[in-house]
Amino acid sequence: MDRQRSKGRVTLAAAAAMCAVAVLPGQAHAAGGPEAYAFDPAAKTVSGTRTNAGAPELKSGSVYRSSIEAGEKLYYRVELDQVTNAFVSAVAVPRQAGKAAYGDGVKVSLRNLDDLACGSGNANFGSAEFTRPIAAYAHRIVEPGEGGTGTCGEAGTYNVLVERESKASSDPGTWDLELRFASEPALRSGVSKPTEAPEDWPSSSPTPPSGRQERSGGSSYHTATGLETGEWADTVAPGQTLFYRVPVDWGQQLFATAALSNSEGGESAEFLGSALALSLDNPVLGHVDGATTSYAGKPASVALDPLPPVAYENRYDFASDVSAMAFAGWYYLSVALDPEVAEHYGDTPVELTLRVSVTGKAGESPYAGDAGVFGVSGEDREMARNGQSAPEAEKSGTMTVVAASGIGTGTVLVLGLGVWTLLGRRRSPAPQAVPPAPQPPFGGAPPPAR
Repeated sequence: MDRQRSKGRVTLAAAAAMCAVAVLPGQAHAAGGPEAYAFDPAAKTVSGTRTNAGAPELKSGSVYRSSIEAGEKLYYRVELDQVTNAFVSAVAVPRQAGKAAYGDGVKVSLRNLDDLACGSGNANFGSAEFTRPIAAYAHRIVEPGEGGTGTCGEAGTYNVLVERESKASSDPGTWDLELRFASEPALRSGVSKPTEAPEDWPSSSPTPPSGRQERSGGSSYHTATGLETGEWADTVAPGQTLFYRVPVDWGQQLFATAALSNSEGGESAEFLGSALALSLDNPVLGHVDGATTSYAGKPASVALDPLPPVAYENRYDFASDVSAMAFAGWYYLSVALDPEVAEHYGDTPVELTLRVSVTGKAGESPYAGDAGVFGVSGEDREMARNGQSAPEAEKSGTMTVVAASGIGTGTVLVLGLGVWTLLGRRRSPAPQAVPPAPQPPFGGAPPPAR
């Protein structure tokens, strides 16, 4: 009896898996231009409020979609306990190929009900004055031994304030927002972590293995393409932003360089300052570091500054690029090319080379139980090795369920039809016996008489 029930569950699981494959959303493409930002399809739509009273609640582990106007300040809220570290991020998604001024960007702060900031972070377009997706985060860190005390240590409601800074000369259009709220797992019992960040670390960027391999970037954090140590070939169009993700474990260090080839689209010698932007964000989409370089139709490259190995104690450093390297997980690289490149060198995508190195031996997780987004699993490393995005890995896992069940699509359909046919036969009344028709003798009827 148990075996029969198990077989039924496997069959239903296979059928459900195939349905899931059928409805997996594809990435949206902008007609005649770079691919549009692919929002997480699980995101729930919420509207921020201009006062904190009645602000919509964000739940831990969930993703939300909202929007913000130029100069607007919007409130959301979260419920926190007195022991858990909390992180809230906002990805600002402006209109593609829009104009931005120096300092334009987004700021996120987590505040108590007396409007005292527990933590804040910001991201802006910097010297690369063209719009593209950027991410910022705020956090509430409960200091060791201070659970339930201090300005932000008590349990209760906290405000999340998202502010947009846009100059009068900037594109005034609405920006979409992708919001996330993540709670850090508790430390293992007896684990005591240092409370001071390291002061020095290796700064020499290693050379990744030679041999460029093709790997196409995604169009958002959700569809970011997995990378590991290596040299990766892609193309980037003017106005386009490409996303990649790299698993970096405890004790490991990340190095990254982006290089453009010379242009094939024209003979212009126009010098475009800060035309190529390279950015790095951590597993909770907090901005870590960014760099830009100019472009004049000739080969150009840009590299991130040497960053410290991932360590829990990095969070206690005052420098944001150090404190953001405080947990293991997927680190996100984005590469954006100024849309103005098309005006001088044509809109043909330019060849791009990403050189990525992850060094150091992976250390042990300090958390109790599943680390979630704050860790690196064997599956994560496999996804990076295969160049998979999260949706691709989900689809691949779904197909594995179907394969593991030993039942193919056609077989499931045939079995389903067979079951319905059998049930139909059992429910139909038995046919009445009909006497057989007379049969001709063997060899057929005799020939007619002459």
